[in-house]
Amino acid sequence: MVNAGYLKEIERARRDLRALISAKQCAPIMLRLAWHDAGTYDAKTNSGGPNGSIRNEHELRHNANNGLKIAVDLCEEVKAKHPQITYADLYQLAGVVAVEVTGGPTINFVPGRVDSSVSPDEGRLPDANQGARHLRDIFHRMGLSDKDIVALSGGHTLGKAHKDRSGFEGPWTSNPLKFDNSYFVELLKGEQWGLLKLPTDKVLTQDPHFRPYVHLYAKDEDAFFKDYAESHKKLSELGLTRSSSLKMTKATIGVLVTLTVIILSYLYDLNKQA
Repeated sequence: MVNAGYLKEIERARRDLRALISAKQCAPIMLRLAWHDAGTYDAKTNSGGPNGSIRNEHELRHNANNGLKIAVDLCEEVKAKHPQITYADLYQLAGVVAVEVTGGPTINFVPGRVDSSVSPDEGRLPDANQGARHLRDIFHRMGLSDKDIVALSGGHTLGKAHKDRSGFEGPWTSNPLKFDNSYFVELLKGEQWGLLKLPTDKVLTQDPHFRPYVHLYAKDEDAFFKDYAESHKKLSELGLTRSSSLKMTKATIGVLVTLTVIILSYLYDLNKQA
């Protein structure tokens, strides 16, 4: 239930996540956890998505989730202090905080996700060995756009690939703990710099619909931050329906505002007559 008490607890958890992520320097894997929990969403069936199911042992064993038990276990430290917060909200909040503490944009976080014990079948997350058609199949299935694909890819400015997890090795940028637009700058430099470029990275500069965004974000970090924040928020809220308690709160506020206006108008009329 999203009420005033829950919102206060979210802010306390945010502070604890900020301290944890800063101390452990684990922003990249926390962001990956948030993405992978959300990225299983299917808009047609309204299944998967940011519902905390990635904590399920069999989902953690999906090949795309190799290594994410580290992030799940780290989040348990915060969950133990704030048990009323859902795992679904906690994982998405961790992703938001990971971007912010590494210098990235502020992302508006809306709580209210419900935990699920049902995991989707394996195969809903992107395969780094494939190309543009695959990326569109995956992201359009979620209800996201080409711009979202490129903006979210910019999140690879954080972290590096690990051979034992993905089959790839190395960072995308020279500072994998700083969120900036250097991912796109490095993409446009080509292969000569020796930083990691996956097939799904390279296709961003090859596809005529993706490429303009790469050039825009490489030259304009503010534009990247704006679009990234919007795309990240969309990803983190896939399938999210506001709880009835939150709707009631908004409705109640609306009624109170209306009553206040009526009362003030009445008092004003009385004052004029006096």
